[in-house]
Amino acid sequence: MNQSDTLDLSLQLLRQPSVTPLDYDCQNIMAKRLANVGFNIENMRFDDVDNLWARRGTTDPVFCFAGHTDVVPTGHLDAWQSDPFLPEIRDGKLYGRGSADMKTALAAMVVATERFVTKHPDHQGSIAFLITSDEEGPSINGTVKVIETLEARQEKMTWCLVGEPSSTTQLGDVIKNGRRGSLNAVLTVIGKQGHVAYPHLANNPIHAATAAIDELCKEVWDQGNEYFPATSFQISNIHSGTGATNVIPGELEVTFNFRYSTEVTAEDLKQRVLAILAKHQLEYKINWTLSGLPFLTPVGELVNAATHAIREVTGVETELSTSGGTSDGRFIAPTGAQVLELGVLNATIHQANEHVNICELEPLAEIYEQILVQLLAK
Repeated sequence: MNQSDTLDLSLQLLRQPSVTPLDYDCQNIMAKRLANVGFNIENMRFDDVDNLWARRGTTDPVFCFAGHTDVVPTGHLDAWQSDPFLPEIRDGKLYGRGSADMKTALAAMVVATERFVTKHPDHQGSIAFLITSDEEGPSINGTVKVIETLEARQEKMTWCLVGEPSSTTQLGDVIKNGRRGSLNAVLTVIGKQGHVAYPHLANNPIHAATAAIDELCKEVWDQGNEYFPATSFQISNIHSGTGATNVIPGELEVTFNFRYSTEVTAEDLKQRVLAILAKHQLEYKINWTLSGLPFLTPVGELVNAATHAIREVTGVETELSTSGGTSDGRFIAPTGAQVLELGVLNATIHQANEHVNICELEPLAEIYEQILVQLLAK
């Protein structure tokens, strides 16, 4: 194999306009390559979402590469210097939607696996791929459904590497060995609509809720720990009023989110919010949505294999982090698997002119291959 393998496969994947939940031909491209090196291919389609479960081997331990072929919408095309689905190479960078998040990582996974299997055809255990087209969307019919299927038939992973773009300034400088939990709420404070000239006949929910909202913003929810920053409370939307200047609104809607550490639970946070609302004697309705539980993979076999591989290939001493948003790792970790995220730089993800440094593609494939060597080579 030549040194352009990872770039060549990246270009094939980037040419697929796979805006979530569409996959186009991405998973087929990957599946054909994997089938050629002995993988059993299982397509799992749930509703409008394509998922791929591919496995080579039938025994434990099971090392799984996980990722997604779907990408976020491009936004206004005039903000792009080139067509987001006709990848271009300029000044040593590969431009295209999904180049950083995360089609180049998918390509590196496949190439690394091909190389490893060629050198170690009788490797220990099994290698698997869990690929979805529903990570950037609602995440209802993707990884979570595949995991439910695998769990129902007692098919477990030992280690899982998610190819999310984890690096900050150079390849491998950061790996995510956990993620914070995400709890959302829509709070509706109920007042009484009326004319601004007759406030005694109305009840302004904005006025009523101000002190409670202020207290929620100032509350210290926890101090975090050695792996997690302190829990964050953020209001993302506030809406009230009719648009008229002379009408006291009847309701105030506040949407907020917790990104929370393992120091608290979702139930703890709910109860503390309700206590603050009760303290201020508000009439309200509240709807909660749990997007993901926090998970943590402490230092062990998988983290050690990844940090060693990064050091060997790049010379970088990696940093463990749990920052950032959620990933599909939140669906995999509860099965008992060790999970980490390792991929390219995340500086341009979800942006116009998304790109990666071409010089980092082959090293990423080498890192992935070295992780396989350390965990599964005989």
